[in-house]
Amino acid sequence: MAAAILQQLAGPRVRVLSAGVRCGHADPFVMAVMDEIGIDVTAHQPKVFRDLGRETFSTIITLSPEAQHHAVELTRIMKADVEYWPTFDPSMLPAEAGRTAILAAYRKLRDDLLDKIKQRFAISGGPTV
Repeated sequence: MAAAILQQLAGPRVRVLSAGVRCGHADPFVMAVMDEIGIDVTAHQPKVFRDLGRETFSTIITLSPEAQHHAVELTRIMKADVEYWPTFDPSMLPAEAGRTAILAAYRKLRDDLLDKIKQRFAISGGPTV
């Protein structure tokens, strides 16, 4: 979500890539809450750090402790700033929590990321629900 939001807000001024720590599949809850703010992520294919190959970055933003560890390891071979934005992973909620509660958690994460990105990158405006 963070990469899609930043790319939408910054446009071609910024090159944004996204990677996780484990192989995964596109998350339908992510697709739903991003669609609510007009960002289509249906074509996104999740990647892991090793899929990035020899890419270089000026800034790496991580959302989990495990991703933070991987990012710090990358700084052994490239000069990059690493920022850790601790976030709650709503995909960890049990199905028993119910669709309404799960969607609410995804919306909160989306909105928190949107606010943080706008603040960090000094961007005003952007998508809203």
